Amino acid sequence: MADIAAKKPEQPEQPERSRKAATAAGAEDTGTVWRAHGTDRRPTRTLRLRVSAALLTLTVLAVLLVPPLVQLDQQAVDLAAKLQPPSWTHPFGTDDVGRDLLLRCVYGLRVSLLVGVAAALTATVVGTAVGATAGALGGWVDRAVMRAVDTVSSVPHLLLGIFIVAMFRPGVWPVVISVALTHWLSTARIVRAEVLSLRSRPYVDAAVSGGASRWRVAVRHLLPGVLPQAALAAVLMVPHAMWHESALSFLGLGLPTHTASLGNLIQEARGSLLAGQWWPTLFPGLFLIVPTLAVAGLAGAWRERINPRRRSELML
Repeated sequence: MADIAAKKPEQPEQPERSRKAATAAGAEDTGTVWRAHGTDRRPTRTLRLRVSAALLTLTVLAVLLVPPLVQLDQQAVDLAAKLQPPSWTHPFGTDDVGRDLLLRCVYGLRVSLLVGVAAALTATVVGTAVGATAGALGGWVDRAVMRAVDTVSSVPHLLLGIFIVAMFRPGVWPVVISVALTHWLSTARIVRAEVLSLRSRPYVDAAVSGGASRWRVAVRHLLPGVLPQAALAAVLMVPHAMWHESALSFLGLGLPTHTASLGNLIQEARGSLLAGQWWPTLFPGLFLIVPTLAVAGLAGAWRERINPRRRSELML
């Protein structure tokens, strides 16, 4: 066995130039694969952005144009036409008292959008103020504020929202207050993290060394830097607030039952769904899902634009 091993011909060593060429070729191939992968993702992102923009545009146009153009009362009752399936006369069908479901869904979307936008703006303002204060002051103020945020976050949003709504009479503004007071926590964390990152930038150190006060540094340097992240958080919070309002209305704790919100429409359609009529539940649900997907698609493109590092990682 030793003789056979000794007679085994030795493999010629690969020249140094060949090894370098192979390494360069492999690196070039790898780079080509990465670039091709990133190039393949661009049409997908563009298509997602266009579809999301088209869906959101259709939603806004329906909310703005359908009520003035369609001269019908969305509360008009026609018991002879109750629970009719979708047709040319009623594209979304009718509900259990004969009201046109398309018109009811559009009015419900208007109310849900109003609640969602108002709650998102209020929560963003509160969260931005709390997060910027904690990040700018630091020290024991930062620790105390973040412990309070953790304490509130430990309570489920829906339970806390039910507790807040129960203290008021049913209406739009109690729901807005409830959603806003339960959804500012994530914005506060995002803004605080961004402020802590901005505090280590050279231009902030230069401003502090030049004698600028904390208030001036916060207003002139820190706050403009966190506005894009806060605005993105507000946009993403709108569909979340709409779903929260729908959940409260579905439980009978949100808007009054005579108000055409998407949550009330789904709540009123429970009996019809059990009886086999699917359209009173399907279309209000779609009016919730479509704006959510549209906002999520646009917010994803916005996130990639304001965070170039994440965008470059996605292109690999």
